[in-house]
Parts: sequence; structure tokens; C-alpha cells
Amino acid sequence: MADTDAALLTRLRDLSLVDVDALLAGASDSHYVRLLATYAEDLSSAIGAARQRMAVLVGAVADGPEPLAIVDTDPKARAQDAGREAGARAIERLRGRADACRQLAMLDDLTAALVAKLLEVDRRTA
Repeated sequence: MADTDAALLTRLRDLSLVDVDALLAGASDSHYVRLLATYAEDLSSAIGAARQRMAVLVGAVADGPEPLAIVDTDPKARAQDAGREAGARAIERLRGRADACRQLAMLDDLTAALVAKLLEVDRRTA
């Protein structure tokens, strides 16, 4: 996982831990509105960053050759040097897709919590 991914996951996790009631406790009316607006901006920005990263990961999963196509090749061809090299590429591709899917799942889980928080803030400001 890249440092930028770790930083994004940390940002998403941190924002999801905010208790809106605790954030607003004791705030005056004007401060209450500013706090909600700032938190909503932070949520929107983080969700946008997650959305961009998700698009890249979805592309990584969907793009490229279908790694299991090697199964459709003749067993004798797979046994040759070129077949073994193709097999190694298929294994690498499958592992890369699995890694991208795990990263996407983490982003999905954390972003879902932020969407819920954003909807809560929207209800409070409506």
C-alpha cells in the first residue's frame, strides 16, 4: 500500500470517528453553523479523494488481459516456456487484482461511514 493510500485511509478513519454531538456540544448558534459547514466540507473533500482513488482501483481490476484465459490454452502449450511465462503473468495479474480489491473494500467501508456522517450533517443544516 502506498503512503498516499495509507494517508487517505487514516483521513477517512479519523473523520468517521467524529461524534457530531460531541463536536457541537456547547457551541453558540453561529459557531454551531460554522462547525457543521467545516465538517461537511472535510467530509466532502475526503469522499471526493476516496472516489478518485476508487476509480483508479476499479480500473486496475477491470483493465488488462483476463488472467484465467491461460486455462483455455492447450496443456502442451502451457507446458512450454512461453506457457510458463504466461502462467507467471497470470498469477501476478491475479495477485495484483486481489490487492486492488482489498484496497477498494477498505475504501468502500470507510467511505460508507463518511456518507452516513455527511447525510447526518445535511439533516442538521436543512
